[in-house]
Amino acid sequence: MFKKIFVSVVLSLCSVEFTFADFDVKARSAILQDYHSGEILYEKDADKSIYPASMTKIMTAIIAFDLIKSGDIKLDEKFIISEKAWRLSTSGYSSMFIMVGDEVTVENLLKGIIIASGNDACVALAEGIAGTEEEFAILMTAKATELDMENTNFANSSGINNSENHSTVRDILKMSKYLIKEHPEFYKWFAEKEFTWDRTGGDPITQGNRNPLLYKNLGADGIKTGYLAVEKYSLASSINRNGRRLIAVGSGFESKNARSRESSKLLTYGLTNYDLVHIVKANTPDYKIDVWLGKQDFVNAYSNEDIYKTIKKAKKKLLKVYVKYDGPIEAPISKDEKIAILKVVYDDELVGEYDLLASEEIKKVNFLSRLIKSLNYLIWGDV
Repeated sequence: MFKKIFVSVVLSLCSVEFTFADFDVKARSAILQDYHSGEILYEKDADKSIYPASMTKIMTAIIAFDLIKSGDIKLDEKFIISEKAWRLSTSGYSSMFIMVGDEVTVENLLKGIIIASGNDACVALAEGIAGTEEEFAILMTAKATELDMENTNFANSSGINNSENHSTVRDILKMSKYLIKEHPEFYKWFAEKEFTWDRTGGDPITQGNRNPLLYKNLGADGIKTGYLAVEKYSLASSINRNGRRLIAVGSGFESKNARSRESSKLLTYGLTNYDLVHIVKANTPDYKIDVWLGKQDFVNAYSNEDIYKTIKKAKKKLLKVYVKYDGPIEAPISKDEKIAILKVVYDDELVGEYDLLASEEIKKVNFLSRLIKSLNYLIWGDV
């Protein structure tokens, strides 16, 4: 085989690292991520242990969504409301206002959790799925482990006072990203601004979504607020503007106004200081790779994933993409066979390597054709 290398970059693989010494968010801990690239654009004590408060309800919804997706429960399935759930339907708690003995659909309970932040709906859903809230909390923690939420434990379904219910803003970011990626059809509910519950024994109750960013012109479409006296105010939020999504999580805001203001500031920081570059579209054969002794002289190569990178504004010229392979590649070549590597370099640092795969099968030419090609190469240097 004749060796052909389009680029050899000998650098350690790393992520793009950003500095933000000139920027600060007034919260005890916070984190900001560019959803598509996965780059962390800002963090402040992101691994500090916090009480997640009602942000816990993101995981409560995830457990239900996973079960709906697998067919184990249905949206129109009804759960009977227990006294334990009903007792959280009192003033002083965020409630959906369900009654003992009510038969409430999974869909209504989920909307009561997501939009009205109902603690009573959390208990009812947990009991309906797992039998008890304690058993449901075990499912929540197991899911957290699956999502690599290394510093999280869930002790209840609502996030109300329990010292065993703890997490970090980094971990909450991980479960928020999972929610958006794996359940886009249900994630739309997090953007709904109000929910009306046609309660038993009284007039319907309409409650507004507590997420303050939904009422601003930011492009926000989620996710969940939280409050505990010991933790102060918290918010997991996300915006989607012109195809670009950012996720932010903050905890320890001093007031509701600070939560709204500082979360908006954090998301805006990501939009105004960084650009998202879509380097490669998944399953698009954009790269021609030379072939030796094949029935075709080249094969198109593709990546099986979308490749994004986040870079600082006005720094696109520092981003470079190279294709590396030992070639031309000798036939036969199988469809979807790894034949090259795509290297992404930013400011002379290697920030990503991705496999390129053959888009089609390339068969080997017969003996006579191989002989002619070999002679041509020896005489003319033509492959």
